[in-house]
Amino acid sequence: MALSWQYDLDGVDWEALSALYQAAPLGDKSAAHLQKVFSNSMFRCFAYEAGQLLAAGRALADGGDCAYLCDIAVLPSHQGRGLGKQVVRQLLAATQGHRKVILYAVPGREDFYRQLGFLRMQTAMAIFDNPQLQLERGYLSED
Repeated sequence: MALSWQYDLDGVDWEALSALYQAAPLGDKSAAHLQKVFSNSMFRCFAYEAGQLLAAGRALADGGDCAYLCDIAVLPSHQGRGLGKQVVRQLLAATQGHRKVILYAVPGREDFYRQLGFLRMQTAMAIFDNPQLQLERGYLSED
């Protein structure tokens, strides 16, 4: 697989990115929403093969203390081949120098992120716009 990597937003096909997130599956995120959140992220990366978008991810960061990796997506046809690890490693390299790098994982994917050096936080808490749905999906716990 001959990959090309892109780190800026020049020429990003936001509709293709939206389709990637639906297929991954990371939910129904519109092209306009993804353009907004990727534009507001300090770091981002996109992996292409022969012009086809295969994977993407982004990191919010403050430039020194805290970075947050989010929205790591890989086409299902390319999952299990190490591409997700490459995306995370690209973002970790970009966030190097931050005192802490945080992410939250899709329930059941914790072992994937452990392989990359992440450990479970004991104090992480969140407020979601639909907490009942996130409780059902396993992202939140009331205990």
